[in-house]
Amino acid sequence: MENQFFVDSEFLSPAALEKKHRLETDPSSRSNHMEYRPGMEQISSDVRDKVMGQVASYDPSAYTARDVRVALQRETLTPDDLKALLSPAAEPFLEEMAQRARLETSKHFGNTVYLFTPLYIANYCENYCVYCGFNCYNHIKRMRLSMEQIEHEMKVIADSGMEEILILTGESRAMSDVEYIGEACKLARKYFRMVGVEIYPVNTDEYRYLHECGVDYVTVFQETYDADKYETLHLLGHKRVWPYRFEAQERALMGGMRGVGFSALLGLSDFRKDALASALHVYYLQRKYPQAEMSLSCPRLRPIINNGEINPLDVHERQLCQVLCAYRIFMPFVGITVSSRESASFRNGIAKIAATKVSAGVSTGIGDHESKYSGKESDAAEGDEQFEINDGRSLDTMYADMADEGLQPVMNDYLYV
Repeated sequence: MENQFFVDSEFLSPAALEKKHRLETDPSSRSNHMEYRPGMEQISSDVRDKVMGQVASYDPSAYTARDVRVALQRETLTPDDLKALLSPAAEPFLEEMAQRARLETSKHFGNTVYLFTPLYIANYCENYCVYCGFNCYNHIKRMRLSMEQIEHEMKVIADSGMEEILILTGESRAMSDVEYIGEACKLARKYFRMVGVEIYPVNTDEYRYLHECGVDYVTVFQETYDADKYETLHLLGHKRVWPYRFEAQERALMGGMRGVGFSALLGLSDFRKDALASALHVYYLQRKYPQAEMSLSCPRLRPIINNGEINPLDVHERQLCQVLCAYRIFMPFVGITVSSRESASFRNGIAKIAATKVSAGVSTGIGDHESKYSGKESDAAEGDEQFEINDGRSLDTMYADMADEGLQPVMNDYLYV
């Protein structure tokens, strides 16, 4: 593993510091981010060309108020209508967009909102992504839970009433291999009706194995669809390979997964183009795999350990609301998740307009659910968090708050027979 000793080292050696500096300052020292590496499966798919062709031709400033009005009057929107709703010209129409989004959400999802929680089981990572708290050069407490610890965490979560869990790791095959993740997923099946994973991208046969272990859906953040910007943000590791990451959801569907989730991390690049690319990624894949359940989320950058200055660029709550409303109007049937990166007030409001799923009882650290859920100190060691959350409400509080907003909180809507 090319940077394994960085992950295992508590402090960076002089050689490691020199390599870090070289990666940051000398682009020629980095590998080609568009070239697959040995062992990475290449699939034959036209989805990437379709998505990126649309993004390349998108000029947000070219759209007018008339374009926005036309889009809002259509029953079924085209990709060009979506471009209009994501443009600056749509900002004065935000109230109308919210009303239309709320109508579409009510029509297809009623007044329900689904609750889930993430469980981070390891924070070792072999990538150098400059905005992420888990990156291999960030000096944090690293930890990988044992199966006994994972089961304990799951029992604590399940005892709260949660029925859906999302299992996450840092991106390290060496410290969190597919078999380790699969065993965790088998345990999850004992406690939860719905099991998702948000891990490093893998090949089709590995997604098939995870599905056999009990995984229902796979979420992958592309981070940014701007390949040039992506290259400057992901300096080392397998995550650096942009096309392999792009095709992860399609490989997951080929491996038998029931559903897949998509997202860009808004604030890394031009958020309008990243939002467009995320939506069109879903749009084209849904036409290719009509049986699949698909969802979108719109996380924004959050501060990380050792760098509290990381925040989204030019993406404020108003712009985030615009993106979420545009998603709902363009794709009425798609699930939309709003994460704990956002404030409680924003999540309460957007759940009545466009969002269908919110996380509760969230921790992005390793091994600390008992202390967070019970309020008592845990004897277990804990690993550091990936980023700072904004909304730390417990399941009980979130459930009550959603009900107070006139929504029907739902723990699970899927039964195996």
